[in-house]
Amino acid sequence: MKALITWGGWTGHQPERIADIFNRMLTEEGLDVTVTDSLSCFDDPDLLASLDLIVPVWTMADLSRDAARNVSEAVARGTGLAGCHGGMCDAFRGNPLWQFITGANWVAHPGGDGVKHRVTITSDDPLVAGLSDFDVETEQYYLHTDPANRVLATTRTDVVTWYHSPNGAVDMPVVWTRSWGLGRVYYNALGHAPDVIATGTPYEMLRRGLLWAAAGKAAAAGQSINHLQHAGNHG
Repeated sequence: MKALITWGGWTGHQPERIADIFNRMLTEEGLDVTVTDSLSCFDDPDLLASLDLIVPVWTMADLSRDAARNVSEAVARGTGLAGCHGGMCDAFRGNPLWQFITGANWVAHPGGDGVKHRVTITSDDPLVAGLSDFDVETEQYYLHTDPANRVLATTRTDVVTWYHSPNGAVDMPVVWTRSWGLGRVYYNALGHAPDVIATGTPYEMLRRGLLWAAAGKAAAAGQSINHLQHAGNHG
């Protein structure tokens, strides 16, 4: 299987180090991995179509409408998309199509870094089977999420009191899967710092998720998306 990891954007998320973790993760599983620090790869629809998996590691960058459409078409035909934290769901704030594909967009992390909170497994999906609830000390992401996401883990937003608190605590999704056409999409909100996802349960969750997304390409082989195609929303 062929995977592409592309990293860059805001340096506070240490994208190169996160990309290194993903590279090691996938290489150890036998994938043929290409790593780039450029978004020009998204301008090549033939390249994207040849991949089993795309792993974006970008935060607060700009993505053109055409590039987003290229990714959309590749994923819709089976190429997997998987990633974590701001590298995927705070990647391109100005691109609604990207947010639709990934299933969310970041809006806040009340309390900043170092917030102690629990991640609760909420599914019996094989991607989290055998994993237990765990505590982390990092950013607790508040996301605007697609209700169609298949949520695998959540966190309770009663840890930090702020302007959102009068609305009441909610179980905020942390990990989910979703479909985009024939493609598989996986997201994990952890990963503000590399050490958060470098070992333990967070690493295992991501390992399973990335491999699951990559396996969607073979599962989509021979299927058509003709019945799903539409002009789309051009704003």
